[in-house]
Amino acid sequence: MKAKIIITGAGSAQSNGVINSLLMSGDGEEIIGLGSDAADLMLCKAHKKYLMPHSSSPDYKRALLSVLETEKPQMLHFQHDAELAVALRFEDEIRATGVQLLVPDYETIAVCVHKYASWEKFRDAGIVVPKNCILQAPDDLRFALQEFGDVEGKIWLRSNAIGGGGKGALPTNNFEEACEWIDKHQGWGDFIAAELLTTRTVTWLSIWKDGELVVSQARRRHAWAHSALSVSGVTGVTKISETCSDPQVDDIGMRAVKAVSATPNGIYGVDMTYDRSGIPNPTEINISRFFTTIQFFTEAGLNMPKILKDIVLYGKAPQLPIKMNPLPDGLLWLRAMDCPPLLTTQEEIDRSLLKPRAQG
Repeated sequence: MKAKIIITGAGSAQSNGVINSLLMSGDGEEIIGLGSDAADLMLCKAHKKYLMPHSSSPDYKRALLSVLETEKPQMLHFQHDAELAVALRFEDEIRATGVQLLVPDYETIAVCVHKYASWEKFRDAGIVVPKNCILQAPDDLRFALQEFGDVEGKIWLRSNAIGGGGKGALPTNNFEEACEWIDKHQGWGDFIAAELLTTRTVTWLSIWKDGELVVSQARRRHAWAHSALSVSGVTGVTKISETCSDPQVDDIGMRAVKAVSATPNGIYGVDMTYDRSGIPNPTEINISRFFTTIQFFTEAGLNMPKILKDIVLYGKAPQLPIKMNPLPDGLLWLRAMDCPPLLTTQEEIDRSLLKPRAQG
């Protein structure tokens, strides 16, 4: 009898790469997708699909437990941290159905889904982080502009609440503009003002079991998709990724994870932005979920959803030559709307594209 795996958020960018990676493993498990958007679900490649209430709905708990009782899956993976935070409130009832999960504890989730709480953990662990403060009132904003501003006086505004895609992000050095922006988002008491770092970013994705690192892989981001549609230029949708390895990034990633969890379990994706001294500063941890470009690693030869699945279902650890950054540096993943993503290299791009001849 084939094992059943339930993936939530099915059909969304959050989950498509995870489901595709599990199917690409060829291991034969039945993949069941749960999602709250019918159009998204129609595009999902899961073997079976359930249209669910959103996790913010009072009907969510009943619907999830009903599906678990009906399908009796062996594994459940939440591909959205906000949904996981809701579900872990009734974790005992979920586990009572017999399904297995590899997830952090609720306290770790609660810290990681709020950026200021995780920033405090990083700071207290002695990790280099950008200056931050919660904006309770306009006087806090004046203080941040005076104390955190870069050479142009700019700071970075963003929401502290659950949500990705650069939620509420705005770089500014204008007090009135910042006030209007915070007012527009009803953000007093929620928004954070932070030191504005460089545009160079790196993400360190890792899987842990009982406090031990199973595997990690770093990737640089070279561009955001649809960046012109966001005032900050940050959309949360990566356009160009590149595999990389850097001992400093590995060290900071490990320290950031240990700062929020004494015994890490599951998936920890540490987002870092480089400061002007060239040090990657952790800005948040995307907790217990793979990033949207996880199929990049799978196509390149590192199927992290399969690794997670094998641990949960079969207690099987991967056979890897090295735990950290097993993929070669310099692999590129290009994404655009309405066309399949492309795994390539800069050398291949240079060979493939023609350039016009110089005139004169």
